[in-house]
Amino acid sequence: MKPRQRVKKRKIDQRSAGAPRLNLSQLATIASLGEIAPPQQGKSPYRIDRNGMPRLLPGPGGIVLSHRVGDPCVGLAADHLEPGVSIQSRQKSLKGTDGPNLALNSYACIGNRAVVVSGPCAGQQGVVTGKHGGVNHVLLDFPKKVLLKLRIGDRVQVYTYGLGLRMLDHPNLTVVNAAPKLLQRWGLRSAPPKLFVPVTHRIPAGLMASGLGRDNTVRGDYDIQLSDPESLRRFGLGRLRFGDLVAIRQADNRFGRSRHGDFTSVGVVVHGDSVKAGHGPGVVTLISGESRYLELLHDSQANLARVLGIRSLPKAQNRRPFAQRHGGAFQLANGAGVAI
Repeated sequence: MKPRQRVKKRKIDQRSAGAPRLNLSQLATIASLGEIAPPQQGKSPYRIDRNGMPRLLPGPGGIVLSHRVGDPCVGLAADHLEPGVSIQSRQKSLKGTDGPNLALNSYACIGNRAVVVSGPCAGQQGVVTGKHGGVNHVLLDFPKKVLLKLRIGDRVQVYTYGLGLRMLDHPNLTVVNAAPKLLQRWGLRSAPPKLFVPVTHRIPAGLMASGLGRDNTVRGDYDIQLSDPESLRRFGLGRLRFGDLVAIRQADNRFGRSRHGDFTSVGVVVHGDSVKAGHGPGVVTLISGESRYLELLHDSQANLARVLGIRSLPKAQNRRPFAQRHGGAFQLANGAGVAI
């Protein structure tokens, strides 16, 4: 008999070729619970758009069956639409605060696994695709057949993993809101001191509005203004989709959202356009640092739908914002509102 050959064990590296090394052994996995949130609306059903027109449009929350990650987020007859499923924790802490929901918003990272734990879809799995400030929702995607059976109030457990993530060879870059799975599949290429990052759009910080001034970037998002037709055309913003990975130039998002000429931030588009002044598609920050350490690569396929294997990525469409397509100023004439 031939002697048995010894098989040399190889250390398994779960990174894709060129992806950055991560501090995986230091990260904690913590289960957090949320309930599917109903649609939200204020005292008035109207939203006053940036041209002064009152609009009746659906807003955030609920189970959105018509739009998922990968679909266009511009030109919809909706305001701050959240694709897929929106969840929030309605539990209260011992002090009676909404601490559990704030923790869910802080801990959840794009790419985390979510499992339905109540209702007819118990056991079905989805993925975290965004966070939305103000309403403080965490956004999830599920297959279409699951979306059709989910119910408002169904509970979903999110296995949060990624808070505290660092890229070991890029100490000058800050990572937030990103699960390791996302960084491993994105197509990032580590060439210290630079990180090469595929994005669909490069957006100037001057177009960013609602959400500025926060002291952190682990909760919520901030919005791209689409009110200027020339900027819309110049930067191709009419082609934005839910889940697009985009760069914001001259933006420092390490410890809050500030404008800084030497910095670049990269994030993901999480909610749809808005008719309101200073609002638009929302971006959740993923990576931020000095521009000299980030090399941006244009890639029209840089979208969560493809990166996380959620679904086939639909082709981008160039669309005009709803407020422009159905616009006109709203002025007072003889005491009455008149669209002109």
